Order: sequence, then structure tokens, then C-alpha cells
Amino acid sequence: MSRVLVSGLINIEVTLRVDGFPIPYAPVHYPFFGIDASVSGVGYNVSKALTVLGNQVRFLSLIGSDIAGQMVRHALARDGIPEDFVLDHVEKTARSVILYDGEGRRQIHVDLKDIQEQRYPVARYQQAIAGCDLAALCNVNFSRPLLCMTRERGIPIATDVHTVADLDDAYNADFMAAADILFMSDEALPCPPEEWINALTRRYAPAIAVVGLGGQGALMAVRQDGFVGRVPAVRTRPVVNTIGAGDALFSAFVHFYARNGNPYQALEKATRFASYKIGAAGAADGFLEEAALEALFRK
Repeated sequence: MSRVLVSGLINIEVTLRVDGFPIPYAPVHYPFFGIDASVSGVGYNVSKALTVLGNQVRFLSLIGSDIAGQMVRHALARDGIPEDFVLDHVEKTARSVILYDGEGRRQIHVDLKDIQEQRYPVARYQQAIAGCDLAALCNVNFSRPLLCMTRERGIPIATDVHTVADLDDAYNADFMAAADILFMSDEALPCPPEEWINALTRRYAPAIAVVGLGGQGALMAVRQDGFVGRVPAVRTRPVVNTIGAGDALFSAFVHFYARNGNPYQALEKATRFASYKIGAAGAADGFLEEAALEALFRK
């Protein structure tokens, strides 16, 4: 069992199943059992996945002092995620609305409220980081000051910058520079993934870089081995919604890599974890426990 600090967003997520994209106009729709609401956000998704896989998680986040914040507290208790470092320091909890169709395509709308203007209290971070083996610092602004403090402690940093299109991206550059384990999506890349990852590793030199390729699997670069190669996607059950697939891939990789230091096996298992996860509608649903994942991997 690894001790992992996670710093990242929590939001209330509303999912809406639609017949397809684009959505034709009509004044009223009645998608019976097609609308749901749950607690999600990248930080929550990663914390829940790591907890389900058996890690000891210390989760840093900021939520509102509103009724949505109470919903978050209930979900944390239900999912066994300690709430000691989840602070209700803002007025309103962030929200998201996700539209998805029967082919797994999705469109995400995120309202962060004033989260991006907030700072996480340093004293509470110092309490949380003590004794941790690794820090998963999600690319929300309140994680940004924690990058330097975590590196000074010699604790490995894993982060996912999600959709990125420029090596000089002003928002994500310091996250990319600080990361030992760096994940991202191929959705907005300006060039082929292999070309991108070679340029990325020359610029930032992470120990491990992974580009999620959606239905094509993932591309990984391992610096000490000089390795760049792909791991194909697998299909473990029918796709319902691809939202949260990247968070699942990232979380499972962090879990297995922290355990045995083998990035190749970690990514193989992570692709199966993510494949199973997208058989659920919500971004924080569909996570396998480690024993079930190992059985699926052997099969």
C-alpha cells in the first residue's frame, strides 16, 4: 500500500445522455433515467480510484460551504476517502455538466466558480505531505505552489495536464517542468504523438511521459531506457461514457508504478483499468478493485 497525496478539484457533476451530436433543438426533452448527478472532478476521481485500488490517500481540495459541499462530505465518507484536508474555504462548490451519446462521445462544461483564485493553506499541505511516497498534483491553480515545495522534499510528482497543444503552454508549463510522471491527452496535439513526445521529453525530461490515445491505447516514453512505444487499447466491456478515462489511466498507472517501479506493466494494467471504467456513466464510477483487475489482466 502506497501513501499518496492528491491535490485536485472536486465538483458536482451532472451527466446527460443525448441521442447524438450535434443536438437538434427542441423546447423540451424527456431522457428518462438519462440524467444523473454525482461528486466528481479530477482530484476526486483520482483519489477514489487510488483508494479503491488499496492506497492510503491524503486528499487536498477546496469546496464550498453550500449544500453541494455537504453532498461532497457525504460522498467522501461513503467512498472511504479521508476528508481531513478537504476544506470548505469558498462560498460555492464547482459544477460540471457532461453530455454523452451512445457511442461514448462526450462534451464537458465546467464551472469552476472562484476556485482558480484560491490558495491551499501551506500549513495543512505540510501536515498532509509528511510520510507520503508520491504526490499526484492535478493541474488546478491551488496545486501550483505545491510543486516547488514537493520537489524540495524529494517526493516524486505525478501530474496530468490533459488537453495540451503547445510545449510553451503558459498554464501548464510549470506542471510539465516539475513532473517525474507526466500524462496528457492526444486530443489537441499539433503533430503526431511520437513527434510530440520526443519534443516533450527533450524539453522537460520527465522520467516517464504518457500520451493517452483514446481508443488507440497509449504512448509512453521512459527516459532511463530510451524507450518510446505504444500500448494498444483493450475492450473489457461495452463503452457507456469515455468521461474520466484519462483519470482512470493515470490513477492505475500511479498505483502500480509506485508499487513495483515497472512502468511497462503499470501501463498495461492501467489500460485495462481505464477500459473497464468507461463502461460506467459517471467520471468517478466503474473503478475495479485490485484483485478484480489482476484477474482481468491474467484473463
